[in-house]
Amino acid sequence: MAKVIIHATVTLDGFMADVDGGVDWMNGFPSDPGDEDVIGRIVRELGAVVGGANKSQTIDDGEVPYGGSLKVPVYLMTHSAHEPIEKDDVTYTFVVDDITYAVESAKQAAGDKWVSLLGGSISRQCLELGLVDEIQLHVVPILLGEGISLFTGLSKPIKLERVETSAFASETHLRYRVLA
Repeated sequence: MAKVIIHATVTLDGFMADVDGGVDWMNGFPSDPGDEDVIGRIVRELGAVVGGANKSQTIDDGEVPYGGSLKVPVYLMTHSAHEPIEKDDVTYTFVVDDITYAVESAKQAAGDKWVSLLGGSISRQCLELGLVDEIQLHVVPILLGEGISLFTGLSKPIKLERVETSAFASETHLRYRVLA
């Protein structure tokens, strides 16, 4: 069965986006083949994605998960019904207010591969519901001071076990198993 992971790039102070939701700060850091190997391994293992829909429930060029490079089913959480959207050989299915159903559907679609959770709210909800198997973070050397936090707002502590740590040019890659 599929493994459910939180997969994100974050700042050293734990933000996944700036206060306006921008992620331009992720660019311009030195890279090493080791960094690319870590990311490549994760991307090859992904079989589905669960994220949040934008307010207009469209799939614009700048909004597709992983820049559109993944050709896997995407399940988007929303508060109102919307027909699926097909774009560039990817099906975007909108799921109304049932994160457990979205994750289970993504797991079915992913088969033996991984389901990636995108976004702070989605990640926190899934952690609190016990739906997450691992957290895989790529920490870049920048402090934003303020922004959108990946984990702020959890209502309870979540215990983790470190599985892997690596660092190459500028990123530090952290992998944790979520303990029940």
